[in-house]
Amino acid sequence: MESRCENCIVRQFNSLRAMSKEELKKVSDSKVTKTIKKGEPLFQEGEKLNGVFCVRNGVSKLSKLSANGKDQIVKLASKGEVIGQRSVIAEESTNLSAVAVNDMEVCFIPKESINHTLQKNPNFTLEVLRHMAHDLKEADDVIVNISQKTVKQRIAEAFLYLKNNFGEDKDGFLALTLSREDISNVVGTATESAIRIISEFKKKGYLHTSGKKIAIKDERKLKEIVEGF
Repeated sequence: MESRCENCIVRQFNSLRAMSKEELKKVSDSKVTKTIKKGEPLFQEGEKLNGVFCVRNGVSKLSKLSANGKDQIVKLASKGEVIGQRSVIAEESTNLSAVAVNDMEVCFIPKESINHTLQKNPNFTLEVLRHMAHDLKEADDVIVNISQKTVKQRIAEAFLYLKNNFGEDKDGFLALTLSREDISNVVGTATESAIRIISEFKKKGYLHTSGKKIAIKDERKLKEIVEGF
């Protein structure tokens, strides 16, 4: 299960690619590989992190608890992504919770390794800034979507996002299975509303369901809904 950071293909997807071979060896010596079971938290909102998590396999939902006790999922972090960077670099408590959507394999990298490299390697610092800027852009998009698009548009968009980013299984169902509650938390609506719209899409032949699994049957129609037609 252990693998050396300098030989790991996953680092090509994140800021670790800007580290030198020597820096990667030091990180590799200090990291701990962990298995996180489906439904288990990597960390909770308000926690102080002593390091970052690099996702080797699986998906984590990053969410914030609203005043009315409902989770708003702001991001789904998958293979290659580093979770907890902002909190560690800013030396602040985490603003979000991270929970495994399916079984995960992650590498925990102590903050000393990250901070030391930030001070010594400007290329790594620039890569970290780029990834944090990208996260900010995604957060902006979430805000605009919630304020300007209808729930129906957001749900259609969520299914297209799941297909484009995580693909389909051999039977044509979305490879990443989210609960109806998670889907409602991604789009920012009540679970009952999400269930009602999914049923409507199913009746119209846009989707096919089998238990929790969902398959897209009419991608063109979902795109038209997103575009407001």
